[in-house]
Amino acid sequence: MNKLIYIADDDDNIRNLLKTFLEREGFHVTGFSTGDKLFEVFSHSPADLIILDVMMPGHDGFFILKEIRKTSNVPIIMLTAKDSDTDYIQGLDMGSDDYFTKPFSPVKLVSKVKSILKRQEEITGKTGDKPDNDAVYEFADIIINRKTKETTMSGKPLPLTPNEYQLLTYLISNRDRAVSRAELLDKIWGYETQVETRVADDTVKRLRKKISKSNAKISTIWGYGFRLVDKTTEDSDDDEDDGDNQD
Repeated sequence: MNKLIYIADDDDNIRNLLKTFLEREGFHVTGFSTGDKLFEVFSHSPADLIILDVMMPGHDGFFILKEIRKTSNVPIIMLTAKDSDTDYIQGLDMGSDDYFTKPFSPVKLVSKVKSILKRQEEITGKTGDKPDNDAVYEFADIIINRKTKETTMSGKPLPLTPNEYQLLTYLISNRDRAVSRAELLDKIWGYETQVETRVADDTVKRLRKKISKSNAKISTIWGYGFRLVDKTTEDSDDDEDDGDNQD
């Protein structure tokens, strides 16, 4: 079944350009001139992925992102003409999966769409792959059920975005070693760019906040990457500073 993608952008040229590129790859695409129109349709007819501009008439993209995240973890890519750390961090903190600043390459965006949807299929178990022999991942007080896609912390549900779920799962499955940023970018985000590095670091930051009361902790290995440690057994006080943007 072909995937359905919704695009909200008040720039007709950008919206039609993306629609053309995505349809060439076999996607079904519906475009909207405002986020409000997209949200209205999405509420009763969900899509598989959303491309959402920030600056639009009516409610801006951040508001629409926030409303969608109340009920759905659908992958969302943000578009913006702005190029500031504030906008970038705000989008990621609110649960976007990626962020492109205009002008951008349609080819790279389509590549990213494919990567995100492939990862989403792996999360929901629709790739046709054989079931994971280790259906349940456990670390400290965190449990991930790979079959039901449920994650708990101290016995309570732990809501995660697709990126956060993949990141936590990957860190748990590689608990015995440090994982480099380059490896995370390759395995989770699909390819490495300067923007991608920030996406990885800020996803780590958001995940840290969500598991801050857990016995599990994501430690920064300065100049390299990250490692998952158990607070109850670690020998030393690893630096828990966000450590973002360390090359």
